[in-house]
Amino acid sequence: MKAAAALTLLALAATPAVQAADSAKAAHATNSDARELNDAARAANAHARSLNGPARRAAEAKAAGIAAAAAAATAASAAAPAASAVTVASAAAGAGAKPQAAVLRHSACKGTIYLTFDTGSQSQAALIADTLNRHQIKATFFLANEKTINGDYSLDPSWSAYWKARVAEGHAIGSHTFDHDVLAKDGADGAVLVKPGFGAHAGKIISLTPAQYCEEIKRVDQRFVELTGKHLDPIWRAPAGRTTPRTLAAAQACGYAHVGWAPAGFSGDELSSTAYPNAVLLQKSLRDLRDGDIFVAHMGIWSRKDAWAPANLEPLISGLEQKGYCFATLREHPDYLSQFKKPK
Repeated sequence: MKAAAALTLLALAATPAVQAADSAKAAHATNSDARELNDAARAANAHARSLNGPARRAAEAKAAGIAAAAAAATAASAAAPAASAVTVASAAAGAGAKPQAAVLRHSACKGTIYLTFDTGSQSQAALIADTLNRHQIKATFFLANEKTINGDYSLDPSWSAYWKARVAEGHAIGSHTFDHDVLAKDGADGAVLVKPGFGAHAGKIISLTPAQYCEEIKRVDQRFVELTGKHLDPIWRAPAGRTTPRTLAAAQACGYAHVGWAPAGFSGDELSSTAYPNAVLLQKSLRDLRDGDIFVAHMGIWSRKDAWAPANLEPLISGLEQKGYCFATLREHPDYLSQFKKPK
């Protein structure tokens, strides 16, 4: 993911820092509204900290929505008359209380964002599913057989109910290679060298023929059928996003199209939370995402101290909805329509 991380570093470094002088009066006029929203956010956060389990997650999500809406209202005031900014702030307050409400949904979408989630530690699996359901959003998941915080693996029978539920909800689901095989380089005689993250060869460089590489992609589908009775969608994502023409051709030969992500769509959840705190990553995503962008995050990252999803997923979705964006699976992405129309 080094290339994606480098793009993110550049994007963050280029964040604009200049505010137009002629917007100062309008911003000042909405200070009281912003303070009220901030007070509401702080109160909701304090309440959330006193709760446990699902109730705590729901309260934290509400607080995050209020905080994100307050930020959006403050930003809007810099470019709009005070009266308009007050209207935005009022709508934002309601949005925090009911994220799935019509106030967050515009009558016509100004663009579409494609949310995608790769398996990981699975620490955020329940939160992601709950958040998508409350917002009535369909996303795309890419699965590898990764070790989870429960001590099992994400494609073990213990995860059958979780994946069956995602299928029933209408999400798209693709392969992330069975053992999370990160490409090292192309090898000799047409082979590819990969470093599996899990399985019998975890942490070692191994050589695979194109056919064997294809089997690593298809193994996820075979296990998924065992767990859910359904096949994967004909898409895959290379671990760390690393591909070569050889691996792309191998996957295409067995029916899978590769899906990367937009430069603006890199969530940054694999970066250090000390150097790149959640608030900075959220600001970057809300600022840079555009119509048609594919966004990527993980269902839990072992190395990040402050997990991305609990703080950022709710306000990211709420903020994008406030901007008029809608969401869809990759089945509806114009670049992949022909792939989904191919006979299975």
